[in-house]
Amino acid sequence: MKRIAGLVVALAAAVSITGCGGEEDANTIPIAMVGPVTGENAAFGAQMKNGGELAVEDINAAGGVLGKKLDLSIGDDACYAEQAVAVANQMTESNVVLVAGHYCSSASIAASKVYAKSNMVQISPGSTNPALTDDRAGPNIYRVCGRDDQQGSVAGKYLAKNFADKNIAIVNDQNAYGKGLAEETKKALNAAGKQELMYGTYATGQRDYSALVSKLRQAHVDVLFLGGYHTEAALIVRQMRDQGMSTVLMGGDTLVTQDYWSIAGPAGEGTLMTFLPDPRKNSAATEVVKRFKDRGIEPEGFVLYTYAALQAWSQAAQTAGTTDMGGVVKALNKNEFDTVVGKFRFNEKGDPNLPPYAVYRWSNGTYEEIGDEALAPAG
Repeated sequence: MKRIAGLVVALAAAVSITGCGGEEDANTIPIAMVGPVTGENAAFGAQMKNGGELAVEDINAAGGVLGKKLDLSIGDDACYAEQAVAVANQMTESNVVLVAGHYCSSASIAASKVYAKSNMVQISPGSTNPALTDDRAGPNIYRVCGRDDQQGSVAGKYLAKNFADKNIAIVNDQNAYGKGLAEETKKALNAAGKQELMYGTYATGQRDYSALVSKLRQAHVDVLFLGGYHTEAALIVRQMRDQGMSTVLMGGDTLVTQDYWSIAGPAGEGTLMTFLPDPRKNSAATEVVKRFKDRGIEPEGFVLYTYAALQAWSQAAQTAGTTDMGGVVKALNKNEFDTVVGKFRFNEKGDPNLPPYAVYRWSNGTYEEIGDEALAPAG
């Protein structure tokens, strides 16, 4: 079952949500997926929505949870913290027991303070800033993805090893995700004995980055590590090529979307990024991947991580014999979960012991893992 919660932000930041009944009845359990359904990061909201909807369909087809059907709401935070808090409050009022979300770290961190005071569990499939769990708002906050200190470690070590004699610049978008990833990458790069030539910031939501690109060109930057999202990354790499630069672009897991290549085009050739091992290649995901593809959906990026978030919660609720937050949290902390991204447990912070990050390269419109660059363990 599915309901759509529409979110409208008016001029004075007034927020309204429609179409979200959310009350649990005798036969249904209200849950939600919240992410950037609209805005520049809507590609990731679409990934999460696709993963959540098929997971609910499959769980319900197998008998549901404790004999009840899951009833899925979709919330839109557009990757804005204030909007995320508004949606979180609405989900709380609607007695939702699970939120699979959010995507952007700033949104997840802000909303987690609401969820921590509620009778629901938050499991993020894509928020990687360490603060989400290091500064955990409550024991009911989890994620099924890695952390920026893990992927930053992989990126920094990769850069130091493979571009030791090159000029490296690091920039970030000043948001929780981008800044955190850039700082962790710089830390690992410096620890490996390599100093970046430049470290700076850029503004999101722009279309003209020629000033930044000119600065990079004048400094003869060979490699640019970008902590930020795919839209700006794609525009920057295109504008570097327009200025005749062959500078290699490297980023994080926000480049794991075909939207990146759609914007960058051939200029994106050779772009590097960090991401967990591609879950589409996990044997546990074979049947689910086929069902997605049969529906014309490529389960890239965070599709399967959202599916896994719902699997973990449903298995915990089934084990606990209740959807009450206290019982589910105890089960989440105690048990191992068998999901499409593999088997994992949550540690004391709410992080999963998933496999390590790896380095990927974009080429001819697709991305593949390269070499033996999985250098940092997750956990």
